[in-house]
Amino acid sequence: MDGRRWRSAERAGPLRFRTTFRNVIYDVFKARGWKETESDTDWDVAWIDTGWVREFFDAVHLEEQQVINHFRNHYELTRKDLLIKNLKRMQRSLVREDRLAEASSYDFFPLTFVLPADYGLFVEEFKQQAGAIWIMKPIGKAQGKGIFLFNKLSQISEWKKDAKWRPNMHTTSAAAAGDAQQPQQAETYIVQRYLENPLLIGGKKFDLRLYALVTNFQPLTVYLYRSGFARFSSSRYTVSKSTLADSYVHLTNAAIQKTAPGYEKDLGCKWALRELKLHLVSLHGSEAIDALFFSIQSIVVNSLLAADYELKYGLLDDVYTILDPEGLLEDELYEQVGGFDLVYHNGPVRSSADKSGNPASRLGCFDDRARNLKRLFKQHSKPAKS
Repeated sequence: MDGRRWRSAERAGPLRFRTTFRNVIYDVFKARGWKETESDTDWDVAWIDTGWVREFFDAVHLEEQQVINHFRNHYELTRKDLLIKNLKRMQRSLVREDRLAEASSYDFFPLTFVLPADYGLFVEEFKQQAGAIWIMKPIGKAQGKGIFLFNKLSQISEWKKDAKWRPNMHTTSAAAAGDAQQPQQAETYIVQRYLENPLLIGGKKFDLRLYALVTNFQPLTVYLYRSGFARFSSSRYTVSKSTLADSYVHLTNAAIQKTAPGYEKDLGCKWALRELKLHLVSLHGSEAIDALFFSIQSIVVNSLLAADYELKYGLLDDVYTILDPEGLLEDELYEQVGGFDLVYHNGPVRSSADKSGNPASRLGCFDDRARNLKRLFKQHSKPAKS
């Protein structure tokens, strides 16, 4: 989210928004009393797809009051190969500077290679880890598409044989005719050492969907939403060789799990983050889980994927309360706004601590969003939204 600030006093009338989406994003904007416009330039808020940002961001001039939903170069975090490149580069930089303790905080991602560029390095590592399971993921796809597991190089032979793998292919006949084909590029994948011993609940794998809001990169200012959810597989987890191709065992993407035999649409395959946290506390104690969630908070970079309507409505509504396009909060910086908690502002926000003074995270805690908004807007004489 662009960190620019609105100056509503310079303008009369409701804010103008532009979006092609007709979902919870649109509903939030309308509920806030904003006016929709189809203009490409005359708007205050634009929720725009990534293609527009890549194509037009450097060719347009944003007015001081205009805000869009993506930072320039956001794909450095959201594309799998670029994310791993940046994580590795940061880690190497810290090691070179002999800041080893900080470098160790980047040990949260598995051994990863980008193919085909790192294919030779990967093969050498593969040979050193005989019998290990690896996972391949295309860099630009979502919903689990194209992901597969393997433990033998022969199992990726079909991918390697694809015509796109072989660069600089020119047919003799085409060259003779003066019509040489353009070099073909392999589809880029990342390959990672598979984490074979994940935390399970009920014998099933799960992952987390959390929401971070970056309002500024200079200084870096990050809010983390208290609510989120866990996504579960529908089948019990096992690393048996016979299940390597079973997506219902190994992948937690909802798009995959909803096609599983016996999937119950009303129940789904998700847990609210608070339910998950309470369950883990009952098993491992609050001290261990508080430390776990603080660690999760420390490695969150970006996760803005699909969520249940109520969660995302509150999330988006709170995003624009923080950005304050109506100018109601008088540019004050609050440690909690709705369901968001300020965790970083030119340095870690230290107010979140347990009774012993140790760092703590509010991730998965009770979401007193409505109460906070009521208290916040009472200070500024504006009716709170539920």
